[in-house]
Amino acid sequence: MAQSAAARKPVILVLGDSLSAEYGLKRGEGWVPLLEKRLAQQKVDATVVNASISGDTSSGGRARFAALLAQHKPSHVVLELGANDALRGLPLTDTEANLLQITQSAQAAGAKVLIVGIQVPPNYGGDYTRRFEAVFAKVAATTRSALVPFLLKGVADAPNAMSLFQADRIHPTAAAQPQLLDNVWPELRKLLAAK
Repeated sequence: MAQSAAARKPVILVLGDSLSAEYGLKRGEGWVPLLEKRLAQQKVDATVVNASISGDTSSGGRARFAALLAQHKPSHVVLELGANDALRGLPLTDTEANLLQITQSAQAAGAKVLIVGIQVPPNYGGDYTRRFEAVFAKVAATTRSALVPFLLKGVADAPNAMSLFQADRIHPTAAAQPQLLDNVWPELRKLLAAK
């Protein structure tokens, strides 16, 4: 009896890179720990597992994912990978295949998936920028997953954007993390509410 009650408690696995791993921030300042606080405030009894690693690519996430699935048995997976693929100039077809495989594996294990998209700066060229952005929407559409089109909306495109990034101009500051959570929360809340 106790096990079936525990089995119903949502386990949210965040599989991401430095944008979710609190790179350059104090522990507890990132959007994932803020998500834990929001769940508690909203009286949603859920466990959050942050399996994000700074520098991780979609292929790195794919390689780690089977073990994470087996260990944590998530009911929900927040997939935030791909930015490092773009920074390294990896083929978009590989990024798409990796995200697709991770999403399908999660769904096969019974988890709902939220794909979190990222956009690259325009210096990569308009064509690459558009095709990269489209990867996330395509995987979400193919797998009927939820989608956050741009994790850094309201940060990277804010009038005071530079003040919201660390000195590397890649990683958002602690002050920007609530906005990242606000970008993810509406879609995640819908998934948590769905039966």
